[in-house]
Amino acid sequence: MAHGWEGELVRLVPLDKDRHFDNCVKWVNDPDVTEWLLIGDFPLSRLSQSDWFEKAARATDTNVMFAIETLDGRHIGNSGVHQIDLRNGTCITGSMIGEKEVWGKGYGTDASRIRAHYCFHVLGLRVLYSGYLEGNERSRRMSEKNGYTECGRMPKKYWKRGQFRDEVLMFLDRETWSRLNLESQV
Repeated sequence: MAHGWEGELVRLVPLDKDRHFDNCVKWVNDPDVTEWLLIGDFPLSRLSQSDWFEKAARATDTNVMFAIETLDGRHIGNSGVHQIDLRNGTCITGSMIGEKEVWGKGYGTDASRIRAHYCFHVLGLRVLYSGYLEGNERSRRMSEKNGYTECGRMPKKYWKRGQFRDEVLMFLDRETWSRLNLESQV
């Protein structure tokens, strides 16, 4: 796969500053995009976003970031695999769809499916963890469609948009992934 890991709607590709940076700056400064994320409460300059981008674009043994592109090459978001623990076979996953006009159309679900395939079949992991802020129904639905199950809550962990919100913790294991046959869709 010369251009990235491809699903039905999107492709996960390495972050590229020339192709993806301007969108990242735009999205992290859009209150609608960051409403349910743990970013966006303070304006982020191009300089501060550049520092993040440079670090994120350098995959390590513990962190991998992808740009999410439609199959025709349009950058619509980012997806990451963080805190990779090869010894225990675990990681933390997350995504952001920044292009609002594609929300609710399955692009995030497809990106999550491709990311799980990468984690299970390329990295050889056994369990993926993720989380979302209570009330983020798009994230909940996307996680559940891909086989993630709620495994706990951190009550009122984060202040976001006027109230403390629970962090809902989710997990997906390799057996569930295989049983649901989700890998055949990648």
